[in-house]
Amino acid sequence: MGAEELKRTYLVVVDDSPEAAVALRFAARRAAKTNGRIEVLGIVEPQDFVQFGGVQAAIEEEQRLRIQGVVSASVGEILDEAGIEPVIIVQQGEPVKTVRDYVGEREEVAALVLGAAPHGNPGPLVSNFCGNDAGKLPCPIMLIPGSLTDDRLEQLS
Repeated sequence: MGAEELKRTYLVVVDDSPEAAVALRFAARRAAKTNGRIEVLGIVEPQDFVQFGGVQAAIEEEQRLRIQGVVSASVGEILDEAGIEPVIIVQQGEPVKTVRDYVGEREEVAALVLGAAPHGNPGPLVSNFCGNDAGKLPCPIMLIPGSLTDDRLEQLS
């Protein structure tokens, strides 16, 4: 077994929400303190509009580029502060199924790190994996409140 195989991997699902950025910062700090790794998953949701295949493909490609930009921007912030180079994955699909399938295929994922919105609905992934599918994933779920400050994140990680 190589050293890379022994590293604990934190999977963070990132979108353009502030709580996703908080979850990513937490995971980066946690990975730095535990000599772990980060995998960042961006999900491109399929479009309902299918009348013109070319238009749908263009919409999906635009969405993919937007998610890659969000992921890259978030990653850029943590590289300097944590000294970690995350693996960035962008997949297309329905978010809950995509996350469930991704985690199920990778034994190296030690925790799924999700950010919860500070107000109202905590988000669809949080609602699902901490509700209907609680206990069904092969790894723990770390639920990070989106309202945490950087100082508090540092204390908790």
